[in-house]
Amino acid sequence: MKPNRAGVAFGAAYIVLGVAWVAVAKPESPYWLVAWFVAVAVFGGFVPGVANQVSLARAHLAAPALVYSLASNRLGFLAVVLALAGLTDLVDGTIARRFDKPSRLGGGLDPVVDGVLLGAVAVGLAVGGIFPLWLAAVIILRYLFPAVVALVLLSSGRRPELRHTVSGQISTALIIVLVGGICLFRFMNQDASNVVIGAMIVIPIATLATFVHLGWLARRSMVAGGG
Repeated sequence: MKPNRAGVAFGAAYIVLGVAWVAVAKPESPYWLVAWFVAVAVFGGFVPGVANQVSLARAHLAAPALVYSLASNRLGFLAVVLALAGLTDLVDGTIARRFDKPSRLGGGLDPVVDGVLLGAVAVGLAVGGIFPLWLAAVIILRYLFPAVVALVLLSSGRRPELRHTVSGQISTALIIVLVGGICLFRFMNQDASNVVIGAMIVIPIATLATFVHLGWLARRSMVAGGG
């Protein structure tokens, strides 16, 4: 791949927005955050397609998401960040279907950026004591494990089918809604214990269902390909 016009334009816009956010929010370690925006933008410069650039917004949002998840008095802002992330998750699919041709790259990129965003949120909330560390580990595993398996399959010469799955989309939506709900409840000084309990039950079940579904799809693909 080589740099493309959409990637460079979106990357520049994301850097400007990221630097503007750093200037307004005044977080600790601002230089590391700016470095993150630049690194994601450089990577995005080589990613073709407007839909994929919209997906990369979630990787950029991981920086403010981590900052806000570490500060209990800013969880309302975290809920807003998650809402924006959810919006990009809806928009990128619509753009891909209407203007871009859905691609293997897009199917693989989407869960990766979801994992980067939600992994950052999970770590921050666990460090801040908002919910258990093991639940943060489950959320990270939800995205890390499929990515590692796909990488192993690709390195072994196989061609796994990289695409959205219903179970994956549902689990991501549930994680965003539940984690965002916890943040919003805590920000409004409301008791979030029931939402936390719900997350502790629903997220592991949704993660397991996603793994089972992905395993079934991988097995079917290998059987169909004679593997």
